[in-house]
Amino acid sequence: MAELTALFAASFLAATLFPLPSAAALFAYLQLHPERAALAVALATVGNTAGGMTSYLIGRLVPRKKVDLKAIRSVKRYGAPMTFFAWLPLVGDALCVAAGWLARYIVVASLA
Repeated sequence: MAELTALFAASFLAATLFPLPSAAALFAYLQLHPERAALAVALATVGNTAGGMTSYLIGRLVPRKKVDLKAIRSVKRYGAPMTFFAWLPLVGDALCVAAGWLARYIVVASLA
């Protein structure tokens, strides 16, 4: 159980601003428990998705001056499809944060 918790944590953190090798954690887990491949992949996917959603949420909560302006310009220019590149090292997290930051304006505009 501790190994699965560590896999989830590594996958979650890898999708935030912490550069962790979640694929390496998954690989290591599968070396020990190859019979649990489906469970491990599902758990790593859920953890990674939750981490990306957390980055997005941070972007919605953080003031503009704290968000990477280049990422904001990219998301403004190309829109939501730009977040496809969220998987990229370094820039991906900034794109998620920028998307979250920009999305709050959509919510505000819809309430106005």
